[in-house]
Amino acid sequence: MSLVAVVRSFPLRCYFALVFVLSGVALAVVGWPSLHDTTHKPAASLAAFPIMVVGVGVIGIVLTAATDGASGIRELRSGLTRPVKRRWWLVLALPPIAILAVLVGLQGVVSASYAPGFLIFGLAAGAFAGFFEELSWTGFAYPRMRRRFGALGGALLLGVLWGLWHFPVVDSLGAASPHGRYWPSFFGAFVAMIAALRVLIAWVYTNTGSLRMAQLVHASSTGFLVMLGAQRATAGQEALWYLVYAGVLWAVAIIVVAVQRRTLAGEPRVACRGPVTIPRERAVTGLTNAEPRGASLKPDDQPSRDPLSSPA
Repeated sequence: MSLVAVVRSFPLRCYFALVFVLSGVALAVVGWPSLHDTTHKPAASLAAFPIMVVGVGVIGIVLTAATDGASGIRELRSGLTRPVKRRWWLVLALPPIAILAVLVGLQGVVSASYAPGFLIFGLAAGAFAGFFEELSWTGFAYPRMRRRFGALGGALLLGVLWGLWHFPVVDSLGAASPHGRYWPSFFGAFVAMIAALRVLIAWVYTNTGSLRMAQLVHASSTGFLVMLGAQRATAGQEALWYLVYAGVLWAVAIIVVAVQRRTLAGEPRVACRGPVTIPRERAVTGLTNAEPRGASLKPDDQPSRDPLSSPA
């Protein structure tokens, strides 16, 4: 069996093997996180993160081409230009509003050290991460995980895996890095935050079919975390405010799930494209018209049998 045939037969297994090999190489270069308090931020960690970001995007594009060929690449490109109803752009305001509310609230109740910062380059960092990573997480992995685990199940599992993928470099993230003895707390809060964000990204993507919107939601959260992060917070304080921010995102995600259930779909249509009839054989899998054209069911892609995974 050729390598391409293996990828086509087991796309998700091949995908996660590659992205975690990338993460493992970064861990080998950066080293295991230290639990000793220090102010030294390893240069290798700062260099490894952008390489991981670009690398995971490249993996998504290459595997899309390998599994779905030219039609898959065309669908990936169309997701970058697909029109979106104006109301969905409001979701981009959620991360900065939530971050400011958390920091200002903690500043008033707990400590002045939680005062929000203002580092404008954070927006560029967010745009960089959002653009490349979502070509992979949303462009390749999520549609296939949605077919197998349902919209919500796929988003939750992908969110946890996405968080764990950051393991080698997470200690270089945040204004208070490295986090020393608070690293486990910070990492736990980070994974909780990023898993909730993935549910919200999946919700937006499921309802719009727009890869660009997935990139922008990711960019908004990452960018404003860097831009508005509390520059005077200690490592322990940073772990706390990340955890509170994660709680806010989870509260919003729970509301979304309560309203739209496990399909995460409010309406079975692509934004600005008019109503679309979903064939019965597609409805039982929980797919919407946002599914990439030409994507066939591989062994990794077998649909979930969860009765709640059909469109609401």
